[in-house]
Amino acid sequence: MTDPRRVLVVGYHAAELLDISCVTTALTVANYLRGEELYRVVLATPGGRPIHTGSGLVLQAQDKLERITGPLDTLVVSGGIGYVEAMDDRRLVAHVRRLAMESRRVAAVCTGAGVLAAAGLLDGRRAATHWDHAAPLSVRFPQVTFDGDPIFVTDGPFCTSAGVTSALDLTLSFIEDDVGADLARGVARQLVTYLQRPGNQAQMSMYTAAPAARNSLVQDTIDHVAGHLADDLSSAVLAERAGVSERHLTRLFLREVEDTPGRFVRRARTEAAAQLLTTTDLTMEAVASRCGFGTPETLRQAFQSRYGVSPSHYRATQSRCAPVLVS
Repeated sequence: MTDPRRVLVVGYHAAELLDISCVTTALTVANYLRGEELYRVVLATPGGRPIHTGSGLVLQAQDKLERITGPLDTLVVSGGIGYVEAMDDRRLVAHVRRLAMESRRVAAVCTGAGVLAAAGLLDGRRAATHWDHAAPLSVRFPQVTFDGDPIFVTDGPFCTSAGVTSALDLTLSFIEDDVGADLARGVARQLVTYLQRPGNQAQMSMYTAAPAARNSLVQDTIDHVAGHLADDLSSAVLAERAGVSERHLTRLFLREVEDTPGRFVRRARTEAAAQLLTTTDLTMEAVASRCGFGTPETLRQAFQSRYGVSPSHYRATQSRCAPVLVS
């Protein structure tokens, strides 16, 4: 047995419970599955004070942040609605800066990236954060490129994730890097999360990223696209169905969903293909056909553009088991 990896999770007043528990639970399950202490996880707060979490529950700290010294394997700063106060807490920020210098890997969940930025650790770097907080953080820390789209971002030794449950995706990626993909998928199965999302996947599906279109014509077209992905969904066909010109339909889509009909259709097909790849045993040809791509090569191009990986790689790393190819 090797020495366990020391992982310090930093909490503070009004930190988010899920930001903390997704990390601690995943690492604890990794220990359980391997039958040894791979990770030694400690939750610390300023003064060792209990965390009155943003979820309304009180969480007991295990140690005082001031007492922790390195070396650490991983430092994780939690996010939560108390992050603005945490960014302004000079003592907290100073201890995070100190411990980051003694850590192999430094991470933040959600708005915890703001604490890392306040410590000057993310200057000149790209960082993920909750989509609803990327803009205000960018204003406060213009030297950091905050990105509200990806699930998580790795920039050198700094790893930052989007909001709340994306902490689980980030922690699974740590387990995969540290120990291997088999253990990471085993942890995902134990936690009954069927999909470990890759970091470059968008935080939200296009169907949940925004409310229903205000324009009934646009919403009807969206509903038609979702239910007829294998059909001809060219802009000309969609415009004829809607009874308007292509130009007018494009104008309506740009106003309502901030995208053209063509790009919207491509995203819808790609997301549907991703779902089929991880939940069915369909062949690439069948997935491409069902989602309206026509050929596996067209599917591959769309997938590479949106997710940065090939469909086969996505299936191999995200599915619960190896596919049995059927048509």
